[in-house]
Amino acid sequence: MKQVIGQTGVEGSRISLGCMRMAALDVADAEKVIATSLEAGINFIDHADIYGGGQSEERFRDAVTNLGIAREDLILQSKCGIQRGYFDFSKDHILKSVDGILKRLDTDYLDFLVLHRPDILVEPEEVAEAFSQLKQSGKVKHFGVSNQNRYQMELLQSYLDEPLAVNQLQLSPAHTPMFDFGVNVNMRNEAGVNRDSGIVEYCRLNKVTIQAWSPFQIDLGKGLFSGNPDYKELNETISRYAEQYGVSDEAIIIAWILRHPAKMQAIIGSMNPERIVKIAKATEVNLTRPEWYDIYRSAGNVLP
Repeated sequence: MKQVIGQTGVEGSRISLGCMRMAALDVADAEKVIATSLEAGINFIDHADIYGGGQSEERFRDAVTNLGIAREDLILQSKCGIQRGYFDFSKDHILKSVDGILKRLDTDYLDFLVLHRPDILVEPEEVAEAFSQLKQSGKVKHFGVSNQNRYQMELLQSYLDEPLAVNQLQLSPAHTPMFDFGVNVNMRNEAGVNRDSGIVEYCRLNKVTIQAWSPFQIDLGKGLFSGNPDYKELNETISRYAEQYGVSDEAIIIAWILRHPAKMQAIIGSMNPERIVKIAKATEVNLTRPEWYDIYRSAGNVLP
């Protein structure tokens, strides 16, 4: 199953393969991951220049070369901006980063370039100049951001000639701050704290595709919620629906993300071909509204 990404007209798979861990594989195993993903209908590939210190992109390149996959059969996205101890959205750094990414991937262009996390010292004029230069040179077709709130996006967008296409945001049934505030409007409880300026609604209004990352985790540094005793009810609920729909627990989790009407993409980081096949079946599951809310509540979220 595919969807149009942002306002670009580009149709990509609703599930994206995240290659953060690909550097840990040898080329043969990377070939299996990529071939399995394509066979399962996953053609959108997410990279970042920091993944494996650039080795993830190189491993991907070698595997794709060996498999003889045509460039037009892949939608390639990479990210830049994270440096050791700081973030850098300067024009020079963006341009230099893209050149490095293209060399490591052995491609003439990226379909999408994403700024990796917010840079507090961002100068949007410089970003706009970098994007314009990359677009005119044909090195990047479309642009996006990650982990940015509404006003950070609005500031940058005001300098750009074309709409931002994507925003990567952490989302899982155990990590739902982007939903919690919207349910608890004008309430004094913890869930009612506005942490992102209504980013889901902003992206929907502006036709920005939300790319959900870490769909199986609780939070950065807290690991998976699967098997975690603090999320016993959530795991039991997910397993119940997995049995009902005849799919894996992972597929139900991804189906829960894809069920949202914002038409999100889910980024999965598995390097296990068998697991990728199981996860891909999420596109065959359409959870009902009561089922979606059942999973949401079983994570400990209380409706007003």
